[in-house]
Amino acid sequence: MSSLDLLIGGERRKGSGPVLPAVNPYLGETFAEFSTATAADVDAAVAAAADAFESWRRVSGYKRAECIFALADLLVAESERLGTIETEDNGKIIRETRNQLIFAARNYRFYAGAADKLTGETKPLDRDTVFDYTTREPLGVCALITAWNSPLQLLANKLAPALAAGNTVVVKPSEHTSISTLEFGTLCEEAGFPPGVINIVCGAGETGEALVSHPKVDKISFTGSVKTGSRIAEVAARSITPVTLELGGKSANIIFDDADLDRAVGGSVAGIFAAAGQTCVAGSRLLVHESVYDEVLENLALRAQEIRLGDPLKPETEMGPMAHRAQMDAVLSHIELARSEGAELVIGGDSPEGFGNACFVAPTIFANVDNRMPLAQEEIFGPVLAVIRFSTDEEAVNIANDTRFGLAAGIWTSSISRAHLVSRELRCGNVWVNTYRSSAPQAPFGGTKMSGYGRERGIEALDYYMRVKNTMVELSELARDPFKLGT
Repeated sequence: MSSLDLLIGGERRKGSGPVLPAVNPYLGETFAEFSTATAADVDAAVAAAADAFESWRRVSGYKRAECIFALADLLVAESERLGTIETEDNGKIIRETRNQLIFAARNYRFYAGAADKLTGETKPLDRDTVFDYTTREPLGVCALITAWNSPLQLLANKLAPALAAGNTVVVKPSEHTSISTLEFGTLCEEAGFPPGVINIVCGAGETGEALVSHPKVDKISFTGSVKTGSRIAEVAARSITPVTLELGGKSANIIFDDADLDRAVGGSVAGIFAAAGQTCVAGSRLLVHESVYDEVLENLALRAQEIRLGDPLKPETEMGPMAHRAQMDAVLSHIELARSEGAELVIGGDSPEGFGNACFVAPTIFANVDNRMPLAQEEIFGPVLAVIRFSTDEEAVNIANDTRFGLAAGIWTSSISRAHLVSRELRCGNVWVNTYRSSAPQAPFGGTKMSGYGRERGIEALDYYMRVKNTMVELSELARDPFKLGT
């Protein structure tokens, strides 16, 4: 069983906090352990990042790109090993964890290509004797905090633009899934990043609190729950530290009566049951036009019954367990509440037998759901689908928007005009048309309302890791006499 330590200032250090186990949610067994950081360890990591920033910010974008490209190559080379680690750590099927690492590498390459193109502008002013220009500068030390469902892909969304912009970082993965991030730290060293540019600390809430409240942290990027995100925003407000928050969702997947129903049902099944529903963009509310409601519901149940549960390391497995037992218990509690409130259980609703200590929840579908039910309003973060009937486009939009979240939505229709018109009315950050859960490094991602603010991926993400400085130069000889300026 491996034991991993923190990465601070280019050195592996044992944390001063307790050693925590990494538990395989399929086997129910500890497969590794790792150090955790106290406030003193966090202080050392931030200090190392602050020291490294003074030289790293002066490194040319071309040289920064060389390190980021090298990191992408190493990530691809190690995708099999790191994908296996993530599957062992959070139960996500191996096909997805491997693909996520390849996608993460593409993300690093995208931002490496942007690192030497971070230009400013010249500004024409009212007086032609003044030369005015802008420059884009890195913020400083960035605290990057990731969730347990996709550790290295989520980290790539943050780390790649932060490094390309010239920042240094302190990374804190979830205490539930820290192993792949700690292993990834070795790749960062091999890629040639100077000591202190990338630091990794692990731990639970106390570690995160010490990091986000540190006076030398210049930027915070967090992916996780609304509760924790709200707390981070509150702490950051005291020091006016900029924050990017990528939080929860209760996304509406809308099937209109003119949709290709086979594609729509397939996409809806993948949208909620892929990753066992443990994704912020899960299409957990399925809105179906009344004319096709019964047909869609029947086909959904048939496809859900065919999903192969099992060992997430086996290629034939289609859905793995919950990432940890507390999450399984939380999902089952949501299911019981939905049943008690009158939602009609179509399939699933329990922890299936025959899997020993594995943290499985069966693919679950509820019909005749009222959008006011907690089932339709609360993020369950599990394989639980609420199917809701609608009759008009306007009603579908109103139901979709009637939530405190605003992360994503899906539209299934054969009408190009309907697709654009409905997309325009949906109050969320991301809309998919005739597809779901697709992503690209060029496409910005983020939410509205309680789903957070700021954007990850795309050129837009760089703006959240840089500040604009304006410089104004008086060229006239009059500048020598301050009393004549402005005449």
